[in-house]
Amino acid sequence: MALVALAASICACHTVGRVTLTVSAAASLQDAIAEVEGAYQQRIPNVEFSNNIGSSGNLAAQIEQSAPADMFLSSAARPMDDLEGKGLIAAGTRRNLLRNSLVLIAPRDSRLQDFQGLASNSVRLIALGDPQSVPVGEYGRQTLLSLHLWEKLSGKLVLAKDVRQVLTYVETGNADAGLVYATDARRSSKVRVVAIAPESTHEPIVYPVAAVRGSRNQEAARKFINYLAGPAAQAIFRKHGFTIATP
Repeated sequence: MALVALAASICACHTVGRVTLTVSAAASLQDAIAEVEGAYQQRIPNVEFSNNIGSSGNLAAQIEQSAPADMFLSSAARPMDDLEGKGLIAAGTRRNLLRNSLVLIAPRDSRLQDFQGLASNSVRLIALGDPQSVPVGEYGRQTLLSLHLWEKLSGKLVLAKDVRQVLTYVETGNADAGLVYATDARRSSKVRVVAIAPESTHEPIVYPVAAVRGSRNQEAARKFINYLAGPAAQAIFRKHGFTIATP
């Protein structure tokens, strides 16, 4: 009986304070955030993670509809602005975390040389995130408008649910070109970067992070957000090609 009680006591000590953080994160963060979470768990083993990966617009809509989420990492300010405007973000937790670049990609054997080449007859389909819900698609729309190409190319566009689907369309040859983040382009050996979109052609690509107001794990979420902005996490993000946003 004494041994059973001791074993139960030891087990309880290991489970007390265990927290599972549900993280809603933009698709472009999928690999980096998983690595950051693994590093964090080595330091804080009582915290586990459950990730919900998708387009930032759809993730924000899910949070608005009361889907479980402790934290939100968006690839654009607008979805976070919408949630904050509706009082769904925990006060004092929002901060700009990362920055990225928008690039035009094509299959490795493509002869495409620049954005203007998208109007040629050799380019039949162009993959783009749905601008209504996918920030990379909205950045792409802004860029094509700025370059006076949007009207010319509207009939060639195939819309994707997130940036990873855009990448897959180009990798598999189901699209002749696509607009993705630089961090996504670098993870594929099947595509090449044709051109980098000038920053002047689109809104700044900034990744904000915040705790969700309805979270029951506010303290754990705040601590993890602080870790995300620290040197250990930033080194991992840089390894994946992100740049660090200035405060």
